[in-house]
Amino acid sequence: MTPRVLRPAALAAALLVGCATPSAPVAPQRSGFDDMSPALQAMQRDDTANPAMLSVQEGEQLWKRGDKSCANCHGDITRMKGVAARYPVFDELLKRPVNLSTRINLCRERHQGQAPLPFEHADLLALEAAVAMQSRGMPIAPSSDVRMVPFRERGAVFFSRRIGQLNLSCAQCHDQLVGGKLAGSVIPQGQATGYPVYRLEWQAMGSLGRRLRGCMTGVRAEPLAWGSIEMAELEVYLAARAMGMPVESPGLRP
Repeated sequence: MTPRVLRPAALAAALLVGCATPSAPVAPQRSGFDDMSPALQAMQRDDTANPAMLSVQEGEQLWKRGDKSCANCHGDITRMKGVAARYPVFDELLKRPVNLSTRINLCRERHQGQAPLPFEHADLLALEAAVAMQSRGMPIAPSSDVRMVPFRERGAVFFSRRIGQLNLSCAQCHDQLVGGKLAGSVIPQGQATGYPVYRLEWQAMGSLGRRLRGCMTGVRAEPLAWGSIEMAELEVYLAARAMGMPVESPGLRP
């Protein structure tokens, strides 16, 4: 059966009934990779063709650069295998979850005496991509720390909450209309398996936060603030939703 193609206004009209309870993880899980064309899938698989690999290579150089480099504490970057698969994690000092890019900035401040890099800075994305690649192919394994539970639950509630002028929730698109089309593009499950990713639409690398904020803008909602606790909670829930799926970093998306 041919998927329906919905324009934003039609999509809003088609979803008159919202989700009153937090959305449960979808099954079976499906990566956005599976919705790409064979040509784009081949590009992601080929490290010589995937444009995200340029960022990874830069991140590997940044890892070793400076008198107080990441390598001075952690050794070779290959020792980061498995790290990205378990983020976000609970930070003892902040008393809240932090994602991988925030951890990199906290290390800069606490151990390297450097200022944090701005959100979406090329160096921050490069370091995150280089660290994340060490976990490529490993199953996403969210933290089992019980302190994460209330944050994950609030993230689940947000995922199912209607927002914006279009009055849509994340769940309405990424649980209920998966496989349909919006303005010609396939609606994916929205699994966060390959971030940071190189998006052809952006012609650049971008974080999960950038993608989430873009979705919120798309439904004409006020995007969550960079670094906000609400953004962290949503990322914690998305990690739980993708539990067991393989890390794809560095990902490629249309």
